[in-house]
Amino acid sequence: MTGPVRRGRTGGVVFDGKAFVAGLSTAPGVYRMLAEDESVLYVGKAADLRKRVASYFNATPKATRTMAMIAQIARMEVTVTRTEAEALLLENQLIKSLKPRYNVSLRDDKSYPYVLVTGDAWPRIAVHRGPRNVPGRYFGPYPGVTAVRETLNLMQKLFKLRNCEDSVFRNRSRPCLQHQIGRCTAPCVGLVSERDYADAVRRASMFLDGRSDALNDEVARDMEAAAERLDFEEAARLRDLLGNIRGMQARQYVDGRVAELDVLACAMRGTHACVLLLSFRDGRNLGTRAFHPRTNGSDDPAEVLAAFVSQHYAEQPPPREIVLDRAIEDLPLLEQAFGESAGRRVQIKTSVRGDRARYVDLARRNAEIALASEMGSQAAQHARAESLREMLGLAEIAQRIECFDISHTMGEATVASCVVFDADGAVRGQYRRYNIAGIEPGDDYAAMHQALTRRFKRAVESDGVVPDVLLIDGGAGQVAQARDVLDTLGITGVCLVGVAKGEARKPGDETLLLPDGRELKPGAASPGLQLVQQVRDEAHRFAITGHRGRRQKARNTSRLEDIPGIGPRRRASLLKHFGGLGGLKAAGAEEIALVEGVNAALATRIYATLHGLDTGTPGQGQD
Repeated sequence: MTGPVRRGRTGGVVFDGKAFVAGLSTAPGVYRMLAEDESVLYVGKAADLRKRVASYFNATPKATRTMAMIAQIARMEVTVTRTEAEALLLENQLIKSLKPRYNVSLRDDKSYPYVLVTGDAWPRIAVHRGPRNVPGRYFGPYPGVTAVRETLNLMQKLFKLRNCEDSVFRNRSRPCLQHQIGRCTAPCVGLVSERDYADAVRRASMFLDGRSDALNDEVARDMEAAAERLDFEEAARLRDLLGNIRGMQARQYVDGRVAELDVLACAMRGTHACVLLLSFRDGRNLGTRAFHPRTNGSDDPAEVLAAFVSQHYAEQPPPREIVLDRAIEDLPLLEQAFGESAGRRVQIKTSVRGDRARYVDLARRNAEIALASEMGSQAAQHARAESLREMLGLAEIAQRIECFDISHTMGEATVASCVVFDADGAVRGQYRRYNIAGIEPGDDYAAMHQALTRRFKRAVESDGVVPDVLLIDGGAGQVAQARDVLDTLGITGVCLVGVAKGEARKPGDETLLLPDGRELKPGAASPGLQLVQQVRDEAHRFAITGHRGRRQKARNTSRLEDIPGIGPRRRASLLKHFGGLGGLKAAGAEEIALVEGVNAALATRIYATLHGLDTGTPGQGQD
């Protein structure tokens, strides 16, 4: 449903809010405010659409930010839902996808890490980040990778599960160091039965699930049963396991009992905000994680915290208890929505005592520290951006900077990267990689031309997004390719800058190649050059990561089989001897020649192929 408009005295479009409200339902739903250019200004939810939307157009005094938003409305749309909880879920989805101008929203961030127990016959335990497409059970999410690594360390000490890659596991002929130091039962060479290993996996899963009390009872019963049948060695092992589990719990319990809760505190300075998350699972303190939401002009910490809680737990499973440092709106609705999604009761508390009050104070102090650090870095970032503006002669600070880089090894698996920075820093959700094909191997000019053509052709045909500043990692040749692409596609208003390394490739010696033919050497002390270096180095890192992944994928699937003289039998012998492809790549040609059936000439070919060399003599490629 959209609303009526009328013409103002100046001829502009004025949204007739009162006429729009008259036709609204009193049902729950979501409303969207749109500007004249069809951009989304705001997305909100309502238990009663007519009453909520009418509140924007009555005579009640409103905040300056709200009045500025209302003045820009050209039309409105509404979606009716069955319940207010459904409206909450839809609101979160629309905020994430539409990125409205006036909503508080979470920034793009790295995905949460999980502990993964794979679904193999001999399951592996490992850190997992990214899409959950590997078969197995996922435990988490954890606030940060440090908490995951501590958990994995604990799992290996208590239950001795393997953490090696499958390629290594399948090809080992003797136990590894993890077994020798008592952190793995070596299922790779049959030193543990399948039943005993499965039992260890099951107990580890109980522990990760937060069922430590049930695990303690089970281990105690098994220990007593082992003692009764006079299997004292097994009873001693279970006694040690039980002692280790209880010792860990005694150190980390909250309020003397198992707790599953998150503590959240919000700190603000002006319109800058930090939300600090402190997590406990099964009584264990998993550490903290700081978030810096986009407030879009809001200076109300309760509004920011409410938006964070709503959006964060729409993406992540909520714990049984959430403790906040201040009251927020819609607490009963949030509890209802989270409880329905989790399939159990979820409590949200804002007034607590005892240990929980101390955790709130801890979270609040950490939020203030994290906010101060973020604002300091933002001030430095702004100073660098202002210096770059002066250096390039721009009218305003660049709101969008893009940088392109090319990475390959002697022409193999060429990848181009594009990274994006805005006024606040890196915008990782808009990074792009381009797999380059159909060019002469090693032709960096053609690779740059292809990547830029693909990037800016999309801008012309669809999204219309172009950078204020376009950085090209390279010299005059690469810059000429970029200029040709922009001119061919008719793109103007982009400040094109080449970043050429100095003779010694020393940071600070870079030369900036400007569109008018000038060359600048600002020097290492220039804040503007420091920003250019930051963006260029990020593009370089992103390109190398993509290139290495593409190269490794190609080599893992075909390189051994492509070597003349390597058949299935020799391939199996090589992988078994070195414990997998990683061990084979780490070996020299002389070590490879020691494998039965492999002579010196074949060993040299294997080494050269695995390292991207044309001959047996090590060469140098470009990363």
